[in-house]
Amino acid sequence: VQLQASGGGSVQAGGSLRLSCVVSSSTFSRYAMGWFRQAAGKDREIVAAISGSGTSTYLPSSVKGRFTISRDNAKNTVYLQMNSLKPEDTAVYYCAADHDSAYVRPNLHYYSHWGQGTQVTVSS
Repeated sequence: VQLQASGGGSVQAGGSLRLSCVVSSSTFSRYAMGWFRQAAGKDREIVAAISGSGTSTYLPSSVKGRFTISRDNAKNTVYLQMNSLKPEDTAVYYCAADHDSAYVRPNLHYYSHWGQGTQVTVSS
């Protein structure tokens, strides 16, 4: 399983970005996907997760109402739509696959496959 994330960039506060993650797998719809971020000097944290079917999602309170996760199983792609971005959203964003479960498990330790990361920078 290989994951390729894209869509990062630099925006001003209040702006939007859409991240995409294409997954090379013939069983993409069978496992949950997540987006994580890691800011400089901080631990990696979850920002969104979605079940294999796409019917269940998880977003922590820090991004709820601003970020949306979705997936297109026909395209083997998961998306993270980020609106109303804040400087504290600045981080490297990673997509990851929970290969052992189709259900959302919002803990990074369950995610076995990771993409390369894409930088998101939000200026004030």
